[in-house]
This record gives sequence, C-alpha cells and structure tokens, in this order.
Amino acid sequence: QVQLVESGGGLVQAGGSLRLSCTASGRTNSNYVMGWFRQAPGKEREFAAAITLSGTNTYYRDSVKGRFTISSDNAKKTVYLDMNGLKPEDTAVYHCAIDPRGRWGERTDSRIYWYWGQGTQVTVSS
Repeated sequence: QVQLVESGGGLVQAGGSLRLSCTASGRTNSNYVMGWFRQAPGKEREFAAAITLSGTNTYYRDSVKGRFTISSDNAKKTVYLDMNGLKPEDTAVYHCAIDPRGRWGERTDSRIYWYWGQGTQVTVSS
C-alpha cells in the first residue's frame, strides 16, 4: 500500500510560478512511474507530466512543455512539479499518482495508476 500526499497549490497571477510536491509513504521502487494529472471544473481529467521515481525518464503533455518541469528525489520518495509561466487554462485540481508496475509505455493513461493523492488546487488569475 502506498499513500500520496500533495502540497504546494495556491492562487497565482498569470505568468507566475508554483511548485507542487508529492510525497509517497510505504514501499516504493525507483522503477515506479509517478504522474501528475489535472482536472478543471467541468472537464475530464488530463495527463500533465510523468517521471520514473529514479528520475531517469520524464514526459510532458504538449501544452506544458517548456513551462513545467517534473523532478524526483528518490531518497525522499518525493516528486516535484515546477510550474512557470502559468496561464489561466492551467487552473485545475492537480493530483499525483503512482504506478508500482513501472508501465512507462502507458504513462499518460490514468488507468495504469494504482494510488492517487487527494489533490491540490491551482488557480491562475488573468
């Protein structure tokens, strides 16, 4: 069993920055895949970024490339999402999730993730 706790959300003006953190408790492995997903009001949940807990592999959705950076600290079992150049359309509840089977090839599919955090609100004002 793995538990995930996110932190770091908040209200920021367009162009601003935020750092989200997601810390896992319980047994983990450097091959685990950790993803960030987001869900805006009235919209479906969408993939934002993913990383292997070792930090070896990273991947982003096109709309956040060049603005968001995902990183990990395996020793701390923590994944970070640094968000710069935030836009109003980035407003959403952000959830981190973990796939203990390390299915990197399916990293954008929310169905592969077994454990999810409670989410943290990110609001970007225009």
